[in-house]
Amino acid sequence: MKNNKLYLLLIFVLMGAMLLAACGGTNNTTTEEPAANQPAENTAPVEETAEEPMEEPTEVPAEEPMEEPTEVPAEEPMEEPTEVPVEEPVAAEPAGTLRIWADDTRAPILQDLADDVLATYNLELVVELKSAIRDDFQVAAPLGEGPDIIVIAHDQAGTLVDNGLLAPVDLGDKAGDFAPKALEACTFDGVLYCMPYATENMAFFYNTDMVETPPATWDEVLAMGRELVGAGETTYVMAVTGTTYDAYPLFTSFGGYIFGKNDNGDWNPDDLGVDSPGMIEGVQWLADGVANGDLPADWDWANNHALFETGEAPFIMAGPWALGRIRESGIPYAITDFPGGGYPFAGTQGFFINAQSENVLLAQAFLSEFIANVDTQLALYEVGQRPPAYLPALEQVDDPDLVAMAAAGVNATMMPAIPAMGSVWGNWNDAVVLARDGKQDATSAMDDAGAKVRALIANPLTGMVNVPGSYQAQAGCPGDWQPECDVTAMAMGDDGLYHSGPFALTAGDYEVKVALDGSWTTNYGVDGEPDGANYPFSLAADGEVSFTYDPATKLLEIVLP
Repeated sequence: MKNNKLYLLLIFVLMGAMLLAACGGTNNTTTEEPAANQPAENTAPVEETAEEPMEEPTEVPAEEPMEEPTEVPAEEPMEEPTEVPVEEPVAAEPAGTLRIWADDTRAPILQDLADDVLATYNLELVVELKSAIRDDFQVAAPLGEGPDIIVIAHDQAGTLVDNGLLAPVDLGDKAGDFAPKALEACTFDGVLYCMPYATENMAFFYNTDMVETPPATWDEVLAMGRELVGAGETTYVMAVTGTTYDAYPLFTSFGGYIFGKNDNGDWNPDDLGVDSPGMIEGVQWLADGVANGDLPADWDWANNHALFETGEAPFIMAGPWALGRIRESGIPYAITDFPGGGYPFAGTQGFFINAQSENVLLAQAFLSEFIANVDTQLALYEVGQRPPAYLPALEQVDDPDLVAMAAAGVNATMMPAIPAMGSVWGNWNDAVVLARDGKQDATSAMDDAGAKVRALIANPLTGMVNVPGSYQAQAGCPGDWQPECDVTAMAMGDDGLYHSGPFALTAGDYEVKVALDGSWTTNYGVDGEPDGANYPFSLAADGEVSFTYDPATKLLEIVLP
């Protein structure tokens, strides 16, 4: 009996423990602190009969209460990560430089393209101001020191092409976007050498307050002008701004010309028109006008523009370069074609590529992408006031004056871009002046000019004064002792002396002498002696040397640093 009771007691204890375990197993989201284990209560059951006392159960010592779990201190909030500043990307160094020589009108427009060129080609665009682009280029290009691109008039390119200094230009599918006359001007021996960007020519201006309907012939010019002079409304029949280029539309209206063309369209230097009947007739018309008081005797460009702008002459032949001052004068005017069907010279401004450049292909790509577009062309037009040769840009030009000038130049002849043209200007001008001033009749003056020009064309170096010597290769000539090298040719100064240089030379000893007409036939040495000894000079250090020649004494002065 005693054992049964003990057995039951153990069952109840186990059941209670199980019940407590079941309750403790409830999944509660709140964690309670665990209760400390209490000692089991030792209550002995009451026996009805005395029995041997049960052994007192060994008292289980009360467990030390569990230490409260050490409260983990809340972690200090993590510091916000320090924001690392985003560094600006370091721009890559340009892979190279694309250099352009331009004048002060065009250079700022081209320099504005620099950022786009850098982004597109990783090339630094450098635009350098030059006033004598063609002459400086002739010296620098053979030495590999020239720019990649130059901006010049087409008629300055003939000699450069002949000397192999310019590279052909391929306009690709944009060729049809350019004025045919402009492309013609840039074409030499059937090869295109430039991207044209502007054209220019003269037109006929008349005072609309004085003249209601413009004259159709030069006889009408005289008749209208003389009537106005007779009425005291003006002083001269017409203002005249020059002897050759500026008067060319008048000469062509009488049938005059400078050079004819071969069957293939190339200029023919053997067909010279300086002394042609039409040229003589035109010169005579001008000379008679001065003699009769119809035309001013002074043909200074600025003075004659002032005559038209102040109403002292009702007619003038002028180009787009004069539009600004004519507009500012406030004189009422209109622009029309030349009387008698005359036509002017025309010029084309263009971009030419240096054949010696290491960037010929990049220069080509630059022209196609950055120059042959409307924005650049219109920007160049705005500063230069020349009709764009790029037709998509020309269509957006809204200037009635330039439209009228372009119409007057529809039949214009492009300035002959051949070396022989350089032999024409001086003698042509001199002959017209002699006739104008009554010192020779027109026929004699122009015949003499024709003979002189033909002699120069036969020997284009006639008249050259040079200083050949052992320095010339450094100066840019193909070699030393070359009397025909135009790089070292001397130019006449206002002082009546010939000058050349300065030329940058390395330290050393040198010799030179003077040679005429591009050959050794006539030469002068020390003390001005014909075929004399060479002039020696030395440089202790690198420096520049200049030369001055006196044609009267035949003496050469060497100017050392």
